[in-house]
Amino acid sequence: MRTSNLREKDKLILNLIIENYLKTGKPISSGFIAQRSPLPVSPATVRNIMTKLEEHGYLFQQHASSGRIPTDKGLRLYVNNLFDEVIFPEKQVELPEDFPIDLSDFDSFLSQISKILAEHSDNLGFVLSPRVSKINFRHIRFIKISEFKFMIVLITTSDFVLNEIFQTNTYFTQHELDRASQYINQNFSGKNLYFIRDYLFKELPKFKLRYEDIIDKLINLLKAYISQEEEESQIFLQGTPKLLGKHDLFEMGKLKALFQSFEEKAKLAKLLSDFISLDRVKVLIGSELNIPDITDCSLILSHYGDRRQILGSLGIIGPKRIPYKKIIPLVDSVANRLSRTISFSQ
Repeated sequence: MRTSNLREKDKLILNLIIENYLKTGKPISSGFIAQRSPLPVSPATVRNIMTKLEEHGYLFQQHASSGRIPTDKGLRLYVNNLFDEVIFPEKQVELPEDFPIDLSDFDSFLSQISKILAEHSDNLGFVLSPRVSKINFRHIRFIKISEFKFMIVLITTSDFVLNEIFQTNTYFTQHELDRASQYINQNFSGKNLYFIRDYLFKELPKFKLRYEDIIDKLINLLKAYISQEEEESQIFLQGTPKLLGKHDLFEMGKLKALFQSFEEKAKLAKLLSDFISLDRVKVLIGSELNIPDITDCSLILSHYGDRRQILGSLGIIGPKRIPYKKIIPLVDSVANRLSRTISFSQ
């Protein structure tokens, strides 16, 4: 049975099963659905539809005499059919009037956003900070802080200011850093650090004739920064106690593994960054995450940024039995509000 071949009656029964399972967490019986269906159907008719949906992977029956529960495939079909219903401008979620707008402390700002996601969803909210090396910039400067510690200050193509501190074993004077900054600004404005690193490495012999050893040192500087950034991707998490309070929705062993992942924030940030896409909202359910320790979870995420570029992502991590009708528009609304806040601050 291909999805496109499902009858409207089949879809209705499947939706009723899933929505009631999300509320109760219990297997849903044919009699229960027959009583609540807006269509005149008997328990026997519902049983036949359930059997057909089970044969094609949308439902699962734990015991011969029990009702059905949705599989990840069934939840996927349900969520796909939700998008047209729950994502459009009139469905934007009312967010607090004091939605943070102060970007002077960007880390604190993103932490507040993750808190809003957690409080409004009653699950775990996260925000991934921008990956500076992948952001196209208009101007860049390197500043020496100590012998082997430096600050990178980057003004994006939309005039958003980002800065990071990093270390490298290559020694630089401030004069050399100024030369490197000037060279990059003159030749690579509008590009990102990944592009520059790869381009310089490829064209090194040609550039060395004109810029001597500064190109060698510049490549080392970029490699050091990008390497540190990849290892220390920053993620802001709020709402951990909310998941701990849902222990009945997880196997305890998997819940423990989940929180070990939360403790290893860099690892979790890297995993989540792999899911960033241009989708307005992306939903990954259970096995779709391809992370064995959290197959009892669903991930609902979106991206934020300006009209020209994605800066990072945000979203909700919770059990598969999450109220998708509420969470999808919540994530969409927060992402839109964050993007507007960043754009209006320029």
